[in-house]
Amino acid sequence: MAPVAEPFPISHIAGRYLLFSVDAISHARRAHNICGVLIGTIPNLSQQNVFLGIPLELMPEEARVLVEQGHAYIVDEAEAHRAGFVEMSREDRLAYLQTMDQLGLEQAMAVKKKSEERSEKALKAKGLSRIVHERNLDARSETAESTTTKTSLDANSEASNDISLFDPPASPTVVVVPEKKLEPHFITPTTSYPPLPQLPVSSSLPLPEVAANYPLFRYLHSKGYFSMPGLRFGCHYSVYPGDPLRFHSHFLATGMGWDDEFDLLDIVGGGRLGTGVKKAYLIGGEDPDQIAGEESEDGATTEPVRAFSIEWAGL
Repeated sequence: MAPVAEPFPISHIAGRYLLFSVDAISHARRAHNICGVLIGTIPNLSQQNVFLGIPLELMPEEARVLVEQGHAYIVDEAEAHRAGFVEMSREDRLAYLQTMDQLGLEQAMAVKKKSEERSEKALKAKGLSRIVHERNLDARSETAESTTTKTSLDANSEASNDISLFDPPASPTVVVVPEKKLEPHFITPTTSYPPLPQLPVSSSLPLPEVAANYPLFRYLHSKGYFSMPGLRFGCHYSVYPGDPLRFHSHFLATGMGWDDEFDLLDIVGGGRLGTGVKKAYLIGGEDPDQIAGEESEDGATTEPVRAFSIEWAGL
């Protein structure tokens, strides 16, 4: 995996925060506990939902925590593409098109090589010895001479009716395959950088707007937890102690405002549901009157976010 320079760009498209670089996706997951959700699919199988690919969609909370910590910045992709392609010089366009042509030619040569290998294997299976390709004018002349020689030998052998047991064995059959003009494949680019230059950090968009549950997400992230969307469990986040590929989630987390009122039955239902799926129900919020990092009277560092875990116990 190629190293990723920080801060790396997060694409903002139609209200979504996306990562298109595989290296950036791996880096965010490994170094910053950011998982996101893969949403890429193919047009003719739009209902495919098992093995999805890039881009990776980030929750607004994930994008915001990356920006706040200085690991990423947000780019308006629509504006970047519009301005980038309009301002691109003719020399840059031609250079990029030549690069695409070269890649297409290399791809065509690779496909042709595999085709020749399959043809040679099939001819050998039929007892034919080799394939002679007409690659250029010299090769064509040599092929013509060999074909003429073979024709004359065949004529002499037909003219002679005497067959000797001591005649040398017939030479292997030579198959002449005419050379076809190699047409380069048309390559569809999958990235915009290049040809577009990477936008500077100074052009970053404002921080993403987040709901009242963001302080709880930021608090859990600071403790080293991984968070995934918790919609299927009726909460905001499914919280994992490590990478979700290696661990089951430990908490079903719901963030609230400090002064928000809630129904006690919601707490009971969340606790029962969490216990039923072998997890704890977690609620938390941020005290707006406290500032993170301040020292209290007893010398301890204050934490504006408070969280409570709830489990259902039969008595």
